[in-house]
Amino acid sequence: MSATTPDAGRRPRRAKRSTLLTVAMLVAVLYFLLPLFWLFVASTKSSADLFSTFGLWFAGENGLFTNIGNTFTQDDGVFARWLGNTLLYAVASAAGGAVLAALGGYGFAKYRFKGNQAMFMGVLGAMAVPSTALAIPTYLLFSQAGLVDTPWAIILPSMASHPFGLYFMRIYADSAVPDSLIESGRIDGAGEFRIFFQVTGRLLTPAIATVLLFMLVQTWNNYFLPLIMLNDPDLYPITVGLANWQGQASASGGASGDLVPLVVTGSLVSVLPLIVAFLFLQRYWTTGLVSGSVKQ
Repeated sequence: MSATTPDAGRRPRRAKRSTLLTVAMLVAVLYFLLPLFWLFVASTKSSADLFSTFGLWFAGENGLFTNIGNTFTQDDGVFARWLGNTLLYAVASAAGGAVLAALGGYGFAKYRFKGNQAMFMGVLGAMAVPSTALAIPTYLLFSQAGLVDTPWAIILPSMASHPFGLYFMRIYADSAVPDSLIESGRIDGAGEFRIFFQVTGRLLTPAIATVLLFMLVQTWNNYFLPLIMLNDPDLYPITVGLANWQGQASASGGASGDLVPLVVTGSLVSVLPLIVAFLFLQRYWTTGLVSGSVKQ
């Protein structure tokens, strides 16, 4: 009887702890999904319904597809151009930035050279500098190079403005890539770049996918950099374009009230590619976790 008493005393506490954790997780899920639900509901409403009906429920008539059609046809279909611009900026910046972060992090982790630690400390210090503080110097630099009001004014700074990616890749490469694997490649006569791309690069895939998504989201949602770098509306990303529509609706004092549902619907459309990217890259994280759990 005495041997079963401790177990009997523990089970209620475990059940209570599990219940509290479940409730906390449900609250967190509700907190993060509620804005998305509001965005979807608001995208089904007309301009009048947005301000006259309860925000978290649908109006009498579902106008989602009407709003989507109006969004893509407004101003001669400029929203589709903004969407394409955003896709170009985000994919190019994320892909280039992820490669640079992987190469840099791998180099910091697996090579010993003079100034290694000091340079890495500089990377850590750069993480504390807000990106907005670098926007004006970046504008002046690109203005002198003649790259303002071009796609390069968004892609190049975005590729190099994420020190966290380099830091993350360095930490991951240090633990995920064994030195013996690199030495084996060298003994077989492989060059350093061949070892990275054909041998160790596969072990870094989960981290590269993480950095890729992180940079993709950062560039996709970037507003301040395109705002100061771009003057041509045809080069705007979604963030600046929708803000421009919202400014027109506010400045007109209601005369452009039909733009408000388009801003909301455009925001909903802009979220969908990020959801697709997350679902696509998630399998690389799962593969990495499974591979890391198997002892080599």
